[in-house]
Amino acid sequence: MAKHLDLEEQEQLDEIKHFWKEYGNLITWVVIAVFGGIAGWNGWNYWQRTQAVQAATLYDEVDRAAQAGDVTRVERAFADMKDKFGGTTYAQQAGMLAAKVHVEKGNTDAAKAALTWVAEKSSDEGYQSIARLRLSGVLLEAKAYDDALKQLSGEFPKAFEGLAADRRGDIYKAQGKKDEAKSEYVKAYKGVDERTEYKRLLAVKLGALGVDATTLDPVPAPSTAASGTAKS
Repeated sequence: MAKHLDLEEQEQLDEIKHFWKEYGNLITWVVIAVFGGIAGWNGWNYWQRTQAVQAATLYDEVDRAAQAGDVTRVERAFADMKDKFGGTTYAQQAGMLAAKVHVEKGNTDAAKAALTWVAEKSSDEGYQSIARLRLSGVLLEAKAYDDALKQLSGEFPKAFEGLAADRRGDIYKAQGKKDEAKSEYVKAYKGVDERTEYKRLLAVKLGALGVDATTLDPVPAPSTAASGTAKS
């Protein structure tokens, strides 16, 4: 009986050896790949977290410099952000903040450079749109009307379409092109939520061009109760 069991065990051992000879290398590489992938994923996550922490720290430096009105520190910290963490959200925010400081200090060229960088480098449509809108405003103030309109050409996400139309209206108005300004203000007015204060501002702009904004509001449909009363 013992010999019979020994023979069975030997057969099983031979089968295992044969199986391992056939598939051992493949299994080994699969295991290495799986564990290597897990290690790589953990390493990537760690690197991402480290990058985020470092970027947040550097953004705080930009913020502190901005609050102090220290343009030199703002520019130096923002340059570091672009160099080391250009792909992060913090870098886009730092660009917006740097541009704001430069505008306040009258450094138009530096403000344009910061906003242009955000508009071109950001992977986020929201930041791109905000940067383009702000840049068009800086160019409008500088009376660079054609360049301002270029920033507003092309498509915007739906949430920014009204803002872009409003800014185009401002540019056309500054150029004395009243018909074009009216057209853009109307687009903006129709695309804005009824409950916002912003819509009242657009109504004022339209009024200054001789347009009664109330005529643009949709006519409310008669209620069912009113219809029933009229029929009876």
